[in-house]
Amino acid sequence: MGEFWPVPDVFAYLAGSWRVARAVRDLTDGTEGTFTGTTAFTPLDGGGLLHHESGTFTWRGTARPAVRTLRFLPGPRPGTADVRFADGRAFHDLDLTTGRHTVGHPCAADLYRGEFTVAGPDRWRTVWRVGGPAKDLLLTTDYEARA
Repeated sequence: MGEFWPVPDVFAYLAGSWRVARAVRDLTDGTEGTFTGTTAFTPLDGGGLLHHESGTFTWRGTARPAVRTLRFLPGPRPGTADVRFADGRAFHDLDLTTGRHTVGHPCAADLYRGEFTVAGPDRWRTVWRVGGPAKDLLLTTDYEARA
């Protein structure tokens, strides 16, 4: 994506609606899938943003509707976020002040390693590598602001 674009306030940057295109690759057998849809970041009572993603996930030739909800709560420093699953469990922190952030999240026997990069005022990307006894996945998601 080239140089990183610093984001002083993750909430101001993310607020609104984004087009989403995700490539999913199983590194063990080469299977590839896609997700296309939208992500809306809307204000939460008490601060932060509700992240609601919806679209179509296609895997092994079968397309299915898919949704995901996360909560982006105020982090330990101004402009940063504490990202939580819909049920309140911790997921990861997020600090885009340099335009790039890396995180890790253990999930049962799996480890999720993520990288967030910002390319400009209307484009950012996440790359998640998921490894474990039964998984070896690479998920690359591009976000583009909707007008």
